[in-house]
Amino acid sequence: MSETPRLNGFIGAFEKGVPAFSTFVPMDTNSATAISTSKYDGVIFEGEHNPWDAAALSDSLQYLLNRQQIAASNSIAPAITPLARVPVNGVEMSQWHAKQALDSGVYGIVWPHISTAEEAHNAVAACRYPRLPDKPNFEPQGIRGDGPARACRYWGLSQQDYYNKADVWPLEPNGEILVVIQIEDTTGIKNLPDMLKNVPGIGVILIGEGDLGQELGFPRQYDHPVLLEAMAEILAVCKEHNVVVGHPHANAGNMQRLLDEGYRFIMSGPTRSYEGLEKGLELTNRN
Repeated sequence: MSETPRLNGFIGAFEKGVPAFSTFVPMDTNSATAISTSKYDGVIFEGEHNPWDAAALSDSLQYLLNRQQIAASNSIAPAITPLARVPVNGVEMSQWHAKQALDSGVYGIVWPHISTAEEAHNAVAACRYPRLPDKPNFEPQGIRGDGPARACRYWGLSQQDYYNKADVWPLEPNGEILVVIQIEDTTGIKNLPDMLKNVPGIGVILIGEGDLGQELGFPRQYDHPVLLEAMAEILAVCKEHNVVVGHPHANAGNMQRLLDEGYRFIMSGPTRSYEGLEKGLELTNRN
């Protein structure tokens, strides 16, 4: 195939040695349109705590595209790379949500509540096509079903070129699929060294500090020392294995600290402003 530029903006940022910035968005066209002109490297369409709707995801991917930007860039790479978070916890060992999302054209899957190497193996395997045991990088053995027509169209590639690119990074250096697994409990922390040692193909470890804080007894207390200590342990293990670590609740107040600590997958949600309304209420003595 002819040389194709890096399509996945998250991977492109990591390869350049800079952090990647993202946020969660609902699976709906209005949200996709609103975020399409932002400066995020990519977005994660939220299917864990929002209803899973494969048709809405497909529509959202189309409205996320900025065709003017694509034409001006002289590249088929989207300005904002879409991923999808699936609803199933790792212990459920499911694959079909990932298959539907990948067939729609997303460039990776976020897997919540991964706590064991077996669950991590399933997550990576679900994002790979099968191959024979004598082929390079056989493990984790792929289990993704073959139905790439919509994904090929979305990526702007022929079917064969899509197959050449639709593998997990960094296991396949030219792969464009990013596997993000969430560590959200103490069992996951305990098993994280085993996961990173024995399951190739994990691209990002995203800390689920909300659920982790819940288990530790300090829900939504994101600055509690016990929670921060647990997150520091995750960060240290990932640094040892040279795996990108993500933080889900970045803001202007903690951004410098997170960058200094070594987080490279930064999730910072957009803020809604009511500045005009507040000024109007103030001027009419209604505040």
